[in-house]
Amino acid sequence: MQQPAAPSLPDQHGATPAPSLEGGSRLGAFRALRHRNFRLFFFGQLTSLIGTWMQIVAQGWLVLRLTNSPFKLGLVSFSSYVPLLLVTVFAGVVVDHVDRRRLIVITQTCLMCSAFVLSALTWTRVVRVEHIIILASFNGLVNAFDLPGRQAFLVEMVGGSRQDLPNAIALNSMTFNGARAIGPAVAGLLLMAVSEAGCFFLNGVSYLAVIWSLLEMDLPARRTQRFGATMLKRVREGFAYAAHHPATLNLLIAIALIMGLGMQYSVLVPVFARNILHGQARTYGFLMAAQGIGALAGAVVLSWRSREPAQIRQHLVAGACLLGSAIVVFGLSRWMVLSMAAQMMVGAGMINYVASTNTLVQLFVSDELRGRVMSLYTMSLMGLAPLGSLEVGFIGQHLSSELAVVIAGCITLAAAAFLISRLHVLAAARVAR
Repeated sequence: MQQPAAPSLPDQHGATPAPSLEGGSRLGAFRALRHRNFRLFFFGQLTSLIGTWMQIVAQGWLVLRLTNSPFKLGLVSFSSYVPLLLVTVFAGVVVDHVDRRRLIVITQTCLMCSAFVLSALTWTRVVRVEHIIILASFNGLVNAFDLPGRQAFLVEMVGGSRQDLPNAIALNSMTFNGARAIGPAVAGLLLMAVSEAGCFFLNGVSYLAVIWSLLEMDLPARRTQRFGATMLKRVREGFAYAAHHPATLNLLIAIALIMGLGMQYSVLVPVFARNILHGQARTYGFLMAAQGIGALAGAVVLSWRSREPAQIRQHLVAGACLLGSAIVVFGLSRWMVLSMAAQMMVGAGMINYVASTNTLVQLFVSDELRGRVMSLYTMSLMGLAPLGSLEVGFIGQHLSSELAVVIAGCITLAAAAFLISRLHVLAAARVAR
């Protein structure tokens, strides 16, 4: 998959970068599924994520039902992101030094218990928005370890194959967004039948699928290391890599703006469903499902396309531009059909952008730094979200929800313009061995 290149010199960390992957053979659309461990995870995670999206929709509707406040919707989102911002960089060191499968089993079990607690509180009708905020904060703390852990674990599930890693990332995104298409639609229907509590309970049960898939994997023993007194040193190594690798740094800056500020428009989708489109819980579920359908379609295209860096960069820029434009259209729409179409375009743009960013970051980094760099990726992905969720909630409460969403779309388009201006830096970056 490599074309001839000039001899490489060691970088500032002493690692010799490998030649670029430009110009290689095409990867099969489902090539990563030939690895048994990844197959187990693919189907187990699909089941679990359907439950997760059911909970996301039910929780947003519950908060709106209890408070009728766009700001409270933003506050709940804020509380789920703050722990990620504070803990993720330290979690990345843990990911690099422990058995990643065991870590993910623990985090998934914690998230399962949280879903059951929220179900019980809602079922007994004692739930208050304060309870939701506390549990959202707990979930954010757990996800600080779970998200970089799962990203770094992908390479182990494909046997360390860098050829199959881009396809595994695309299929992982397909799983996430397939669940995004199914879960909200199911939740919109179940909310009328079993209430929010039933959705939370089913989400708790769904975690059993991914836990089982992890326990069934056949993996070689991974050597773990002690890191106690060296924690801060290990954290600094991750930051040093990002600071001295311009392509990675630019990718992290852009995704922080787009996902942390732009995509937080989604906090207000329940408000649009009820107050602007004059719908019910089913309307909210269908709007979120439309985003998932678009994302699933985008993920399918990604899995079929060749994973050469030049094409990845094309998907990166096209996805960011489409995402920003679609958010603006959604903010201006007053018609359900147009809003659904805009949500589909949001999903397609988002998956092209996020999966391309993830792929490039993982291809650039060596395995010994993977956990720490993916923790920085996770922090960038979520780090500005507390500010973004409060911003859209505040503007939606005091000015208008439409204006809040249009501003989010404009921020996304500005970040896309930044990426276009830095394409030469991404093209010059080399892929790690």
